[in-house]
Amino acid sequence: MPEHDAPRAAAGALGHYARQLVALVAKDLRLETRRRETIVGVLVFVLLVLALFQFALDLERDTARRLVPGLLWITFLFAGLLTLGRTFAAERDQGTLDGLLLAPLDRSVLYLAKVVATVVIMGLVELVALPVFAAVFDVPLLTPGVLFTVLLGTVGFAAAGTLFAALATQTRARDVLLPLLLLPLLVPLLIAAARATDDLLAGAATPVTAPWWELLAGLDALFLGVAVLLFEALLEE
Repeated sequence: MPEHDAPRAAAGALGHYARQLVALVAKDLRLETRRRETIVGVLVFVLLVLALFQFALDLERDTARRLVPGLLWITFLFAGLLTLGRTFAAERDQGTLDGLLLAPLDRSVLYLAKVVATVVIMGLVELVALPVFAAVFDVPLLTPGVLFTVLLGTVGFAAAGTLFAALATQTRARDVLLPLLLLPLLVPLLIAAARATDDLLAGAATPVTAPWWELLAGLDALFLGVAVLLFEALLEE
């Protein structure tokens, strides 16, 4: 191939990859929109947890400011686990996943599409949960820094969770196996996300200067990179 054709070929391959990614993400979101039980169930769970925290703890404003970061990320964690439980299970049960594996698709496209779809679904839940948490506990959770932190944490959760959801869905005990495999790996991510949120609420840092955001971004890149490398081998097992 002539040297001047190489950039054109690379751009064409990238465009084809992007079109496959967009098509798979649209397919996953369309299926979730039709089923609805995942998003509705997760929203109900989040609101129930919020009501339980509010009425059981009856926190003062200063105490709430200190506890809200942990409560918020614990809520997002279990809401995310409910979302991940449906990531591959429905396609595996209906045989759709086998068809996708037989299609001429790069396996990384399938993985990244699941990650993006999970981030979008969790983002919808978070868009409802954050204003409610902010109003109930009277804390500023809708600032750009907090939203950026939530985005970083959600991407890292989806990156690691999608890989382990693909592994767990191949077993009968997938509902039990997924949290057992995933929770130990997510401990550093959750600590960094909660500490970053706490620093923001206390006015002690910004996402540009604080080390917790560097750790979050590093974990996101690590989870995505390792998962892309392992995903194809995992699906072939």
